Amino acid sequence: MKQIEKSKEPASLLAHRKKIHSNYDNYPEKDELRDYLLKEQGQICCYCMQRISKENMKVEHWQPQSKYPEKQLDYQNLLAACRGNEGEPKHLQHCDTHKSEQEMILNPLDKLIKSIKYRKDGRIYSDDPNIDQDLNKILNLNTQTLVNNRAAIMDDVIQNLTNLKGNKADWAVAHVKRKIQQYETKTAGKYHPYCQVIIYFLNKRFAQELGYF
Repeated sequence: MKQIEKSKEPASLLAHRKKIHSNYDNYPEKDELRDYLLKEQGQICCYCMQRISKENMKVEHWQPQSKYPEKQLDYQNLLAACRGNEGEPKHLQHCDTHKSEQEMILNPLDKLIKSIKYRKDGRIYSDDPNIDQDLNKILNLNTQTLVNNRAAIMDDVIQNLTNLKGNKADWAVAHVKRKIQQYETKTAGKYHPYCQVIIYFLNKRFAQELGYF
């Protein structure tokens, strides 16, 4: 999960919110809202970080509409999420589709996401039991497909860095820094899918060389 920095909300959302009897269902400019959310998130899901587009996303209310109707038009509460295997059995669903109307502590806008960790086999976890429950029980982010995707992207980056110097040579810190920067920044308005996995892995492996200790 990558921390999201919210941008200025769409003017149409602000205008609609000021109307009498306005709600999310009767908001007419949802396409504009999707564009705003996709742009600020670099076209990756707010939870699993897979690639999303206007055609295969949903607008997520972090605080559920059913419990917090006053937040249904609050831009700070709106995120772009993948469809999370919508229509599949519950144990195969993930992200907002699995979360449904459940509440959770972990918010992609907060610094709490810095407590999220990744194992080399692609599993996501946290040492904080409450956050770990959000990741596993509410968002179901350790479905096998997501685990495999995260492991594959780590393997690709490892192989790429190894190819630069050869199997028996150490990775150059300069190459590692460039790779981190590559995954921290958008290219043509897009983040790399699962970008935070790579950032975490490289920062952890090279903490001392990168000056973190």
